[in-house]
Amino acid sequence: MQKRFAVLLVIFALSHATVLKASDQEVQPSQSADISGHWVFSAVVLGEPVGGRLIFKVDGEKLTGTGDGLSLFGKLQEGKLEFGLWAQTRPVATFKGTIENGKLSGTVTLRGQPGTWTAQRPSTRPPDAPLFHNFEPKQFHRVFSGAIDPVLKIYPGDTIHTWSVDAGGIDHESARRSMGGNPQTGPFYVEGAVPGDTLVVHLKRVRLNRDYAISGSSITGRALTPSYLQTIKNAPNFDSKWKLDRERGVAMLANPTEKLKNYSVPLRPMLGCIGVAPQGRQAFGTGDLGPYGGNLDYNEVREGTTLYLPVFQPGALLFMGDGHAAQGDGELTGDALETSMEIEFTVDVIQGKMVREPQAENDEYLMVFGIAGSLHEALQSATTGLVQWLERDYKLNSAELAVVLGTSIRYDVAEIVDPHLNVVAKIRKSVLAELNKESK
Repeated sequence: MQKRFAVLLVIFALSHATVLKASDQEVQPSQSADISGHWVFSAVVLGEPVGGRLIFKVDGEKLTGTGDGLSLFGKLQEGKLEFGLWAQTRPVATFKGTIENGKLSGTVTLRGQPGTWTAQRPSTRPPDAPLFHNFEPKQFHRVFSGAIDPVLKIYPGDTIHTWSVDAGGIDHESARRSMGGNPQTGPFYVEGAVPGDTLVVHLKRVRLNRDYAISGSSITGRALTPSYLQTIKNAPNFDSKWKLDRERGVAMLANPTEKLKNYSVPLRPMLGCIGVAPQGRQAFGTGDLGPYGGNLDYNEVREGTTLYLPVFQPGALLFMGDGHAAQGDGELTGDALETSMEIEFTVDVIQGKMVREPQAENDEYLMVFGIAGSLHEALQSATTGLVQWLERDYKLNSAELAVVLGTSIRYDVAEIVDPHLNVVAKIRKSVLAELNKESK
């Protein structure tokens, strides 16, 4: 996965290199338009769409710049440009193109494979574009994919108020709106987000919008020994419907057994799913999770949390849904207290820097998601991600990292029932506040 991801980064950077600033004036045959500055490109190589950001510097006919970390060198003559994106001593891709009506277009050769590309200036917010959107979903999706048309185009800084159905496709009025399997609201296209960026999602409201939920009633076999699993007998006629008392802030079984008639749990609304479209033409069911996010099922993905997600597709294509009224660690029964949800969130984009895995923070913690096929690998991924975060932002050396994390790291087993497992490594912000700020 990491190798394929690195290849995509290279592709993105390569296409970025085709940036020239097209002025609004006509290009005369004897001169070229000024293409200096930022451009957003898209390319198709071997049928695969890619995109990214390019920055051009023009000195006479000489072109230099960058494309997602790669060096750009080329020339610009009479409205025509040729350039390459270089990794150390050799070009990874070469581009040829022309400037017409403020846009760039032409052909690209990437690692010997031909393709086409276009580029334009980054989109800017129109003066009358709203900052707040009330979005009423009409259709819900059960895959994370870049092939799905966006339901709304928004800009960094915009806030969206919307809602989701429950994991079974039932809305807040108990009407079926979709087949089951974690149907998602979205995707939302974020203007200016390109591959190689990080999408920032601030969850401002995650609130219950109905008074009942449905849960599972058996423990997943992944959490039990095989010998014990063989001895389990099903409990007949058990009713796993819950009443959600929003006024008191608790949930209780609607028809409890005698042993559970006084049992209640605190309401703690969260989103089981939040993710972006994965890279290339990949598509994953909404029961799965990966670098793109997805079915994270972490009970800290709730109101007040900010998530950081890698961008693999132009516009990021943000999905969310699978509301839970409450959930213990790991989603042990395969279903939490599944319910519909009212959601309000704000988006931002960190340009030119891409997290390798989903990350999050709230008022108390920094958190990194480790997603893998085993708990051991997931823990390694989460720990490495947190180490790199502190290494980058706090400039700690290996011994300092060992001391801080060895005394203060915490782990949550977030998800054990889906195709991939999820372990979250986290550290309190109060611990980091004790570090020497001059070293940051």
